[in-house]
Amino acid sequence: MESIDLLVLRTARDWLRAGERVLLATVARTWGSSPRPVGSMMALRSDGRVAGSVSGGCIEDDLIHRYTTAHGGPGMTDGPPQVARYGVSADEAHRFGLPCGGTLELIFEFSPSWQALDELLAHLDAGRLVRRRLDLASNAVTLEHSVTPEQFAFDGQVMLNTLGPGYRLLMIGAGALAEYLATMALFNGFKVAVCDPRPEYVQTWSVSGVEQIVGMPDDVVRAFSADLRTCIVALSHDPKLDDLALLEALQGPAFYIGAIGSRRNSQQRRERLIEHFGETEASLQRLRGPIGIYIGSKTPAEIAVSVMAEILAAKNGVELPHDVSVSQAKVALETQEPTYSSATQ
Repeated sequence: MESIDLLVLRTARDWLRAGERVLLATVARTWGSSPRPVGSMMALRSDGRVAGSVSGGCIEDDLIHRYTTAHGGPGMTDGPPQVARYGVSADEAHRFGLPCGGTLELIFEFSPSWQALDELLAHLDAGRLVRRRLDLASNAVTLEHSVTPEQFAFDGQVMLNTLGPGYRLLMIGAGALAEYLATMALFNGFKVAVCDPRPEYVQTWSVSGVEQIVGMPDDVVRAFSADLRTCIVALSHDPKLDDLALLEALQGPAFYIGAIGSRRNSQQRRERLIEHFGETEASLQRLRGPIGIYIGSKTPAEIAVSVMAEILAAKNGVELPHDVSVSQAKVALETQEPTYSSATQ
């Protein structure tokens, strides 16, 4: 399953190339609470078919009625981009299912060029980061390569939306936890790869849609060419595999690098990396471990939920409270009456 942005753009491109009329809507600005962040996109076909979303559903229903002939609307017409605002009043916010006080501003592009979308997708599929610039007055779209992700911007006249290749997850170790984590990552739009040189683990792998990479983990991490949309997680519990992979990962820009293990094992890992590989506390600052947020996990599936939640928080730029980390939560629990199993997470 690919990211929702790529899915919307690819679907819009395919519809347009087939001769369909398409409305491409982008969330430009929000005030108060909103169901979807700025930059979110949806594609609406003239017969009412939709890909993606800009709200919880009610605004999509209104757009279908306004812009498709399938529901009695006038249908789409060619013309310059338009800006529409929903939820200005409390009554309208309630009508469109927006949270209390929420206001949403959308940019509508009517039947954009499928060739331009095809060019954009070619860059994204090749792993490039691209800034898409739309001038509302001229309806001119330009694509520029970007080095680092930038915040979505709209000044009322020009929209700047930086789009990148899909997020990727590389896992070291193909055990049960990796299978659950891979399933959740695929569901969240990540491209997932797993590396494990141990045949007994690779031969029992059962999750489809995951790239299985053969080789020693440090070589695989190096060849994987991590970028700012990559996360690397060591799950093998074997220092010979995990440590070298993590050392290599720390040389790159991956947004999340971590390893499974208890607090004791995580501390021993840090000590090994410092003593034998010349690392320092400063150079290991990006290394997470024990990974995940504390939810009292006791099974591989629950631990995978915990780890995926932390990965998504890092992806979305959310700084989690210190006391939800596994280490801090267990320290706090140790000062209380023992009510949990020491085998958790």
